Amino acid sequence: MSGSHHHHHHHHHSKKSESTVSTVKTGSTARIHIIYYSMYGHVAALAKFVLKGVEAAGAEGRLIQIPETLSKEVLEKMHASEKDKNIPTISMIPGVENTVTLEDALVNCDGILMGIPTRFGGMPAQVKAIWDATGGLWMKGGLVGKPIGVFFSTSTQGGGQETTALTALTNFVHHGMLFVPIGYTSPLLTNMNEIHGGSAYGAGTYASIDGSRTPSELELKLAEHQGSHFSQVVTALKLGRAALASTNANPTDSKQK
Repeated sequence: MSGSHHHHHHHHHSKKSESTVSTVKTGSTARIHIIYYSMYGHVAALAKFVLKGVEAAGAEGRLIQIPETLSKEVLEKMHASEKDKNIPTISMIPGVENTVTLEDALVNCDGILMGIPTRFGGMPAQVKAIWDATGGLWMKGGLVGKPIGVFFSTSTQGGGQETTALTALTNFVHHGMLFVPIGYTSPLLTNMNEIHGGSAYGAGTYASIDGSRTPSELELKLAEHQGSHFSQVVTALKLGRAALASTNANPTDSKQK
């Protein structure tokens, strides 16, 4: 999987010499960045299924990791999982191997699905650090009108499957982004036969207090559904904006001739 991504990435760069505007206009395939932070692998597992859903809906998905802010010593004490070396990580320092810039991660796509574990009902410092670094983008209005959705992981049932998304909204709202929830578009959400994560805000999983629980089949299917649902919205928006741009560029419509 990562191999094909690598190929996409380079392919995209080789086309950079052409005017970027035309590539955005003519390409109807929506590019979705799945940007996530995962300390114990629960959010990473959801992200892979979100990607499946994105691709099933005919969009192009790209997994990107949010960097660690804690020291190796602290992470060892917390028994954190090793990061996936095949997936690029955002770096504030340009040119580091297997990294992408914050701007590339947030700007060079048609939509963002962000994977956020919870810390006391809100986003962890690692994710907040990314948003706190977007002041320059905010000044330029670089994220205005960009669709964003979220998926999440909490320890327990009352642990933030709604509040993590709700409190993250302030960042999106200040940037003028378009929040795309899943609502109740999937019957999996209303399943009462088993304990499962996810809410109207997005897909989710329960890790349990000790992190021993892994995402269930239902939770992974819901993540896949979110990937598809979000991609359909983003694709429609991309096509609509392209049509609007071409109408504005050629005001003399055939109907008027």
